[in-house]
Amino acid sequence: LSNIERSSLGNEEWNPWEGDEKNEQIASQQRYETNLQLLKHMKSQQEQIDLRVQIWGKAAIGLYLWQHILEGLIEPAAVTAQWREGNIKGGKTHFSFITGPAVVPGYFSVEADNVVLILNGREDAKITYATQWLHYAQTLIQTHKLRHIAVVLLGSEQCNNEWIHPYMKRHGGFVELLFIVYDSTWVNEEDIFQWPLGVATYRNFPMVEPNWSMLRSPRSYLCNFLGTVYKNSSREKLMEVLKQDGLDKLCWIAAREQWQPQETNESFRIYQDALLQSDLTLCPVGVNTECYRIYEACSYGSVPVVEDVMTPGKCGNSSIYHRAPLQLLKTMGAPFIFVKNWEELPAILEKEKNRSLQEKIQRRKKLIEWYRHFKAQMRHKFINILENSFLPNDQGG
Repeated sequence: LSNIERSSLGNEEWNPWEGDEKNEQIASQQRYETNLQLLKHMKSQQEQIDLRVQIWGKAAIGLYLWQHILEGLIEPAAVTAQWREGNIKGGKTHFSFITGPAVVPGYFSVEADNVVLILNGREDAKITYATQWLHYAQTLIQTHKLRHIAVVLLGSEQCNNEWIHPYMKRHGGFVELLFIVYDSTWVNEEDIFQWPLGVATYRNFPMVEPNWSMLRSPRSYLCNFLGTVYKNSSREKLMEVLKQDGLDKLCWIAAREQWQPQETNESFRIYQDALLQSDLTLCPVGVNTECYRIYEACSYGSVPVVEDVMTPGKCGNSSIYHRAPLQLLKTMGAPFIFVKNWEELPAILEKEKNRSLQEKIQRRKKLIEWYRHFKAQMRHKFINILENSFLPNDQGG
């Protein structure tokens, strides 16, 4: 009963028929007004929600953002396609994604006011290419074809990224937000954020779905390391440590002296098998402490044993983080094993030998669950930052 009907019931001289008609009129008027309000609200919601963002993937890390973090699909599936695209909705935002060699400045339609430009700034040739894209974006901003620009940058492994400074809004440029890979001292959680390196999508590392056997099967090896051993690097030290106690017999070790950018299908399958067949994945530092191997091991539930030392260059502590290297992963509570020196490894492997399968299963579940959560957090953070910056102030949130 509505309030009107209830109050009528307490009234002695109540005419049961008249009341119904009145109530019906009032009720229908109320329904009409409510519906009107609802329609107005929905319309204003739609006007509010739709932040449309186009992502231009001009670096391989774009696929990690799109497929692994935003969980967007991409068509066609063939990695060799000249043009690939996808669409998803996240938060109040509609994202469209384009990538591939055919995505060239001026030769595709710009379909949103807001763009996330994904660039590689690792070496001079890449920087030249990235700069051309920034100039193109700048022209679109100046001619009012675009309103907002954010950049996701695969930074230099020594954190030499000064070239992008003049393009940043804070320095008089037009790039409002920068998501940067590696422990840059610029990270301030206001307009500059640290971004994960992720898996090697340029080598077609897949999206891995955990299955029963990945979680529960005994694994044949205590640890693995497949990679290049550079002269006079800590990797040589790692090899010594493994050999001296015959630990290399318990681990899947395939060391080579030359880095090979091109994987063959065969070598890649061997690498995936190694991750899947070992409880631990050894992650010695390369040019930077953060490497694809860390994320790839997480994908397969193999615990990264990470050499926790700062590599030479300008990377390091920022005003926000004081736990370099790998500030982002540590801040997010990564359940890895961190070592300062490979001499700690024999004791770790000794402990491994005595772990029960049950313990290992629990640890694997925890790692895979953490990694899933990590990607979800990054997704949430990325969308929030864009919405808070790109939506008019009264609509952000």
